[in-house]
Amino acid sequence: MIATNQRDIIANNAFFYYSDLEKAWRFYEDILGLETVADYGFAKIMQIASTSYLTLVDAESGMHSADEPKTVAIALITDELDEWHHYLSAEKIPMRSEYDPVEGRPHHGFVVYDPEGYYLEFERFNPHPENERLMPLLAEMQSVYPKPGSTAKRPKELGFKATVLWLYYQDLNGIQRFYEDVMGFDLVVDQGWAKIYPTSPTGFIGPVDGKKGMHSWTEKKGVTASFLTNNVDAWFEYLKSQETFTFRSQEVQAEDRAGVRVFVGYDPEGYFLEFDTFLETETNQVLLGLLRH
Repeated sequence: MIATNQRDIIANNAFFYYSDLEKAWRFYEDILGLETVADYGFAKIMQIASTSYLTLVDAESGMHSADEPKTVAIALITDELDEWHHYLSAEKIPMRSEYDPVEGRPHHGFVVYDPEGYYLEFERFNPHPENERLMPLLAEMQSVYPKPGSTAKRPKELGFKATVLWLYYQDLNGIQRFYEDVMGFDLVVDQGWAKIYPTSPTGFIGPVDGKKGMHSWTEKKGVTASFLTNNVDAWFEYLKSQETFTFRSQEVQAEDRAGVRVFVGYDPEGYFLEFDTFLETETNQVLLGLLRH
């Protein structure tokens, strides 16, 4: 995990892109019960876990279109997996895979579709040799539950403690070298065809072999992986020296609509990676309070 004085990652974020932003927002707020911590109109930042966020974007205003392949899945790590399955089944949320908790597996889970087809994997990691390095990290995390007074349908006892953003690759060995040697991440789970790296206290990145995962590799990918940092300039200067990172923006830019200093680049297989430092604006006050906490 990156934890230098200059280059830190304080939270994970992923951008999903929608043709009907309001419908997607209602799903994540009302059904999943996520709190909106910054609302810019064209984009909504929602908190999943302590340092894990999801940003819903109006595709007409974003870097990706709504019809690009949704070559991504986000694992929502929870201790209440059975209860989540019961709740979402009762709400008739469409499921890609059913819940089949066979004893002895390193993890259990099921996958649902969000309103425009993004994969949401509800997952629990179990005590297992494969998870030997992961379980102590999860044990230290506090789940995030709906706030008192929330009007969401989500029951108050259902929480999330972490996220894994699954990304799908042709050359898994090559991307492993990128995340370890360039980004400086530590491998904590090696499933062979999938790897898991912690990048913030409750956020993980999971590169997957596109020949074996839920998605196949695609040239375009309707997602941006975002790393929130206290020092976007340090990341920019560092990555300028890394040949396997390609810049989309040639300088750190001030994005007035969201009150953020930001740059974007590509990993070796074309996923958009964004680095963000949020600024002191009225709209950002709730988000900044969470990031400081």
